[in-house]
Amino acid sequence: QVQLVESGGGLVQAGGSLRLSCAASGLIFSNYHMGWFRQAPAKEREFVAKISRSGRITGYVDSVKGRFTISRDNVKNTVYLQMNSLEPADTAVYYCAADSSLVTLQLNPEYWGQGTQVTVSS
Repeated sequence: QVQLVESGGGLVQAGGSLRLSCAASGLIFSNYHMGWFRQAPAKEREFVAKISRSGRITGYVDSVKGRFTISRDNVKNTVYLQMNSLEPADTAVYYCAADSSLVTLQLNPEYWGQGTQVTVSS
């Protein structure tokens, strides 16, 4: 069974930083493209960032470009989201996702984590 377990969420003031981690198990990690999504209260789940199997290709939603960085460690089977210059609008539950395709990852991932709460105070 595939498991994606997020950690690193919490409460931070605007302008602060947080690093989220997603530990994967039950799959050959290096065979999967990975991504991060978020869902704010009363809003649809939103794509945030993605990274290819090798880590050579990354992509971000415009609102986080220059502030967030996705990375992965295929030895530790972990994907990260470094979040800098956080804003109240970044407040959401952040979810890790995995998919065999970099395209479908962004649309309808095969696997999801349970999420971790990020709250940014003003």
